[in-house]
Amino acid sequence: MLYQHFYGYAMSICLRYSYSKDEALEILNDSFMKVFNNILKYNENLSFKSWLRRIIINTSIDYYRKNQKHRHTLNIEMARNEEYRLDIIDDLSVEDILKLLNELPNQYRIIFNLYEIEGYSHKEIAKMLEIPESTSRTNLARAKKKLRILFHQNFDYEIEYERAV
Repeated sequence: MLYQHFYGYAMSICLRYSYSKDEALEILNDSFMKVFNNILKYNENLSFKSWLRRIIINTSIDYYRKNQKHRHTLNIEMARNEEYRLDIIDDLSVEDILKLLNELPNQYRIIFNLYEIEGYSHKEIAKMLEIPESTSRTNLARAKKKLRILFHQNFDYEIEYERAV
């Protein structure tokens, strides 16, 4: 019952941290096992959704750590000038955004999600992933550059770059 009730919410989080639906489902199932095993530790004064979200994120990070040795990172050709900015097109669907995120190397995607979507600081991310804070900042910048490139390649929109002043 609990699984069915929170499935959509939980799966949407898992999809942001995984490359495939199968991977997301594995993270989801591992997360719910942790929920069921630790339900007596849940503080009823706190939001269940927040507690569940924290478990899912931690499980995703654990999954990443466990599997990062087995993944080959992509060689990324970066944009030459960091002072350009991309004008965002507002009509992207959730599926389009997930497609772009899924094309990022795993560490970039995780850091992007934690910082931009979940709202964690670089200090918190560094502690969670056991990396230097500067690595978190660098990988976020690289993730954003890669997303710009992927956006252009996948959606073939005219992208206007403006020189930042």
